Amino acid sequence: MTGVGLDLLEIDRLERALARRPGLAGRLFTAGERAYAASRPRPGQHLAARFCAKEAVVKALGLEVMRWHDIEVLEGGADVALRLHGPAAARARELGGEVRLSLTHTKATAGAVAVVA
Repeated sequence: MTGVGLDLLEIDRLERALARRPGLAGRLFTAGERAYAASRPRPGQHLAARFCAKEAVVKALGLEVMRWHDIEVLEGGADVALRLHGPAAARARELGGEVRLSLTHTKATAGAVAVVA
């Protein structure tokens, strides 16, 4: 294992931030991530898990700067996958490992673990 990252977030905190700043979702999430979340009963729950995933991947890769759209979470469920772009993809190649991701959420909290192995 080369790196590990973990992040947790209170879902309602992200939901409130998105409600206050309508443009925030576009800055944090790709069109595909927003579309996936919009197709679910509680979009904020799925966006919060994706937010955590991005933070966890940054920690696992040891990135100093994050560009939100460089880390894209594809779909969900047991087969959750990532698409990395730009510096995030370059760092993963540099480390020579694959980034594996696990997402979770309850009614109140979302979380993600990323491992580079």
